[in-house]
Amino acid sequence: MHYSIRELQKHEYPLLNDFLYEAIFIPKGVEPPPKSIILSPELQVYVARFGESKADHGLAAEVDGKIVGAVWTRIMNDYGHIDDATPSLAISLYKEYRGLGIGTAMMKAIFNLLKSHGYQQVSLSVQKANYAVRLYLKAGFEIVRQNEEEYIMVHYL
Repeated sequence: MHYSIRELQKHEYPLLNDFLYEAIFIPKGVEPPPKSIILSPELQVYVARFGESKADHGLAAEVDGKIVGAVWTRIMNDYGHIDDATPSLAISLYKEYRGLGIGTAMMKAIFNLLKSHGYQQVSLSVQKANYAVRLYLKAGFEIVRQNEEEYIMVHYL
């Protein structure tokens, strides 16, 4: 499958709401939450007023002219917050595009982008039961903290 990864354009920022919902880990056998869950303050921190801070960076994965995934970072007080100099990463692909290497390519591209902006590291939070833990470890993230449900991971750029 041919895909491209490019900078997310300002008029595409509203799509981050869709990708935020897609990023929610839903264990097998659990009913997905309503889409309105993304309106909660703890999730809106990922997307509200995206692009207004110089620390906001986003990339899109595109297949046949359709955006199928996004990776974005910002410095925010979220679940994966490390410090005020470390951006937190969010990444999501529509289900039918997972497992094809697109997510790995998006992460490599955002790592390069962040490094070019002088960042030293990027962090994220992931539930321990989420299959993406393996992807993050393979991409070079390290577990730096954990609680009962989640890993806090850092990738050193």
